[in-house]
Amino acid sequence: MQPTEAITILVLHGPNLNLLGKRDPARYGTITLGEINAALQKLAEELGVRVEFFQSNHEGAIIDFLQQDSSRAAHGVLVNPGALIRYAYCFRQALVDLSKPVMEVHMSDIGRTGVNQKVNLLDEIRIGQVTGRKEDSYYEGLKQLVQHLKKDRPCVT
Repeated sequence: MQPTEAITILVLHGPNLNLLGKRDPARYGTITLGEINAALQKLAEELGVRVEFFQSNHEGAIIDFLQQDSSRAAHGVLVNPGALIRYAYCFRQALVDLSKPVMEVHMSDIGRTGVNQKVNLLDEIRIGQVTGRKEDSYYEGLKQLVQHLKKDRPCVT
């Protein structure tokens, strides 16, 4: 990466996250995905990075997005994969093939909810994980990912 090249982060939202604000407000709150994206955009500007958003309920669509040239040019990935962490080996492989730092976030405490609570296909490929903080998981995850990306690039704007 050139010293003056802006950092670009892919923000991926997995299945069912399009229903935030309507889906299980006791667990996820009433904030919508659009509101989370707007807050992430503002935070990214404050951190001096660019973000590109993508959400799909389909594993293949997410893989197609990760394989696009524009995605391959990004510097890191902030991902809330939802239940994809439990069974989506093709999704995992697409992240491995991308060869970019991955920060995993979840609004709920994934160690206490859902099926296969011990299985997480991203365990060995992510640089960090923030869970159980509702929308703040996204914001903290973005901060940590940017810090990771900038640690050896103090001149990046």
